[in-house]
Amino acid sequence: MTRFLATAAAALFVMALAMPAFAATETITGQIIDQQCYMKDTANNKGNDHKMPSDMAGCAAMCAKKGMPMALLTSDGKVYTIAGDLAANMNAKLVPHIAHTVSITGDVVSAQGKNTITAAELKMVSK
Repeated sequence: MTRFLATAAAALFVMALAMPAFAATETITGQIIDQQCYMKDTANNKGNDHKMPSDMAGCAAMCAKKGMPMALLTSDGKVYTIAGDLAANMNAKLVPHIAHTVSITGDVVSAQGKNTITAAELKMVSK
């Protein structure tokens, strides 16, 4: 039994290391959003100011500066969690672009209904 568990653990470890190899490099264009607030109220929480339940000015920027996950919302409603260098240092590269439309080229992984894009840079499309 111990041997089986050790083999299973080793196999899971190898699969976790290989996961980036299954990522496809894509360019995704969308609006940078505060992922958690958006999921709570998709109609009102796309910009920097949110209703939580009352109005909160600068909510997305405050959350981003605390290291909360930021995401890219596409025009067709898909949400991509932003990871990698763009999300490093408490989202330092993302904070100035919250609610702006940007293009991000990076490795995209879709698993269990969730999308993630891992990238180091973004390109501004519009404010």
